[in-house]
Amino acid sequence: MNPYVPIIVMMVIAGLLAGAGLFVSSILGPKRANAAKLDQYESGLQPTPGAAGGGRIPIKYYLVAMTFIIFDIEVVFLYPWAVAHDALGWFGLIAIMTFLALITIPFVYEWRRGGFEWD
Repeated sequence: MNPYVPIIVMMVIAGLLAGAGLFVSSILGPKRANAAKLDQYESGLQPTPGAAGGGRIPIKYYLVAMTFIIFDIEVVFLYPWAVAHDALGWFGLIAIMTFLALITIPFVYEWRRGGFEWD
C-alpha cells in the first residue's frame, strides 16, 4: 500500500466534512435579512463616505504587515534547528547564532526608525 493513501483519505474526509458543514448551514441557517444586517459594518459606527477616487491607505499599514511577515517567517526557521540541535553540533550552533545576528540587525534598525510605534 502506498504510504500517502492514508493522508489522501484524511484530506478527502476533511474536505467532505467541510463541504457538508457549509451546505447544511446554508440550508438550515436563518435567512431573515433586515436593513441593519445588510448595512456595511465599521466597528458599530455608521459608514462614512470615502475620499474621492477611493482614497489612499497610509503606507504604515503595509510596512507593519511586511515587518510582521518577515520576522514571523524568520522565527519559523528556528524551529527545525531547535528540534535537531543535537545532530547539528558546533556547525549548527554557529549557523543559529549567525542567523540570530542577521535577524537582530534589521530588528534594531526598524526599532530605532520607529517602525513599531503606533501614533
